[in-house]
Parts: sequence; structure tokens; C-alpha cells
Amino acid sequence: MSDQSVSARRSDRPRTAPPPSGIARAAPALLGYAAVRALGTAILLAAAAVQGEDALHRLNGRWDSVWYVRIAEYGYGYEVMLPDGSVHSDLAFFPLLPALERAVSEMLPVGAATAGLAIGWLAALAAAWGIHAVGAHVAGQRTGVLLAVLWGVCPTAFVQSMAYTETLFTALAAWSLYAVLNDRWIAAGTLCALAGLTRPSAVALVAALGVTVLVRLLRRDLTRRTAVGAVVGAVVAPLGWLGYAAFVAVRRGSPTAYFEVQAAWGNEIDGGVALARFVVGHLTGPDPLAGVGLIAALGLLLWVLWLCVKQGLPLPLLVYTAGIVVVSLVGAAYFGSRPRLMMPAFPLLLPAAAALARPARRSVVIVVTVVLLALASGVYGAFTLLGTGPP
Repeated sequence: MSDQSVSARRSDRPRTAPPPSGIARAAPALLGYAAVRALGTAILLAAAAVQGEDALHRLNGRWDSVWYVRIAEYGYGYEVMLPDGSVHSDLAFFPLLPALERAVSEMLPVGAATAGLAIGWLAALAAAWGIHAVGAHVAGQRTGVLLAVLWGVCPTAFVQSMAYTETLFTALAAWSLYAVLNDRWIAAGTLCALAGLTRPSAVALVAALGVTVLVRLLRRDLTRRTAVGAVVGAVVAPLGWLGYAAFVAVRRGSPTAYFEVQAAWGNEIDGGVALARFVVGHLTGPDPLAGVGLIAALGLLLWVLWLCVKQGLPLPLLVYTAGIVVVSLVGAAYFGSRPRLMMPAFPLLLPAAAALARPARRSVVIVVTVVLLALASGVYGAFTLLGTGPP
């Protein structure tokens, strides 16, 4: 498929000879991604300096980052009781990032907070590389490059510069999906299991791998050896998430302890009731335009999902993307975090990347578009990070 169409070469089966995903091929994507993130960080530094704030502290010393650092330094067991009597336990946070923070801080003369920031930045580059690999495999090199760059300028891209789990999870998810597209099932399952030790949204990745394996087996288009590997990969995939849920269950002495811990944080699944109430509350409140904006944003999201289906996104990417979106919307969590939770759904950007990558598109148009998006993303990120609430 050329970059003119997202759909011409797409299927849930790998191409016979996929192009290599080496560093040389990915270099334009990594350089472009690093450039737009550097611009976003520069805007944050400038805004923080004007306000007399510590930009570094906003990136690795507040909100969820503090919980991960505490786990890295002291292990699990910390709880906070809120004025309403609810208890927030650190068991709500998955273990891979704090384990890496602890390992790095023990090997190098840095604290866990600095280690977390370094891990986040390195994971961001690994994620951009994996996103490029998926995009190039599906829609060509030029689209792959732009897909990685567009991920770096999405509205919530500022989180990619924080000591959060989004970049680590996206890196594992992107490379797992790339492995699926190339029938490397055991690698895909292993990466998926690691993603399951990183974020609860790994259930979307587990579903993507499982559904793809099931469909391929029903179609009988796998060799016997490949089919065995596919089944093994599908079995391995959920072990990370299940293993952590089992750990919480044993620690709390209750088989449903994981869900109880999440519910105490307000993260229980309510099927989207909280989201609907939030939207209706704005529509009927003093600022109905905010409610209209929320409906427009949800409409745009559904339209992009429809484009992904219409343009023939491969099955594992469709299942993963839809899963991330659903998981992000059906919970009762703090509304402001939902755009961040959807950031790992990078295939949503494929239609835009393919449209921008068309051969008829002049380079100056691409550059101007990316720069404007990077500036807007940087300003929004600085405004959010220098605010009072968590992203």
C-alpha cells in the first residue's frame, strides 16, 4: 500500500516480507518525535520560569509519580485516609514502573524520582519507535514517521515527558502489536504480560491478541507450528495482569481485593454512567457550551474509530484501540484523566497520519501542520501541568 490510502494493504495477517524495523529506518520518526517533545518541554520550562514554578517537580514529583516513587523506595503497604473516610491504597498502582525505578536508583547515583523520569523519557522513544514500526508495516514508511510524530503532539502528549506509566505501557503495547502483525506470537504474549504489570488497560491488549489468535485459528491460515506459538502467546498474554491481581488478593485476603482497591479510588466500572452524568451536568449547568464541547469531542472520537474500521485497520489494532477507548470511558474515574488514559490508543492517529503522508502533500504543509500542533500541544501541556489538578 502506498501512503495515499490506509486501507489498501491492511489485513490482520502479516505481509510476506515486512520491512525491517531497525534504528536506521526509524531514525526520521525518532528525530521528529524528539524534536516535537523538546519543543513541548521548552514551552513548559518557559511558562514555569515566568510563574516561578519548578518544572521538573511537575514532571516527576507530583500526583501519581509520588506514589510510584514511594513504592520504589519502600514497597507496597502505604495508605491514605481521606476526609470522607475512603482509603487510597498504593496497591492501585501496578509494579513494573516502580520496580524499574528501584533498579535504576540502586545501579546509578540517582533517586527513584529521577530514575522514573529517565525511564519515562527512554520509554517514550521506545514507544515512538514501536509506533513507527506498526505504522510503517501497515501503511508505509512515510505514514509510520508521521504517526510517531503525531503521537508526540497529541493534546495529552505532555504526559509523555512525565514519570508516569503511559510511555512504558505504550512502548510494550506497540511492540507487542508489531509482533502480532508479524506472527511472532510468543514475543507478543511476553510483551503483553509485561504491559499487564504496567497498567490495568492491558486488558485491551490481551483482548487484541486473544481475538486475533482465535480468528486466525478459525480461518485455519496458521501452520501447525505457528498455531502452537499463537496459542502459547495467547496464554502468556494475560499472566501479568492476572498475576498482579492475584498478588493483591493474597495480600488483602480477598479474591476481589484488586477491584475493591480500585473502587476505593473511584475507579470502579459503571458502564459510562459517571461520564454521562458529567456531560449532562455541564449541559444543564451554568456553562452549557462546555457540555456541547464534550459531546463534540466524543463524537469526534467515534468518527475516528469509524474511520479506522472503514479504512481496514488490521484486526489486532482495531481490537486494541477500541478496547483502550472503552476502558477509558466506562469507569467512574476522575474525568480529567480520561484523555490521558486514551493516549496509548495510537492507532487512532493512523487516518490522520496517512492523510498527511499523501505524496501530493507538499513538505511545507506537513512541517507547518506539525509545528502548529506541537505549539498547541506544548501550550496546553504547560497550562495543565502548572495547574492545580492532576492530568
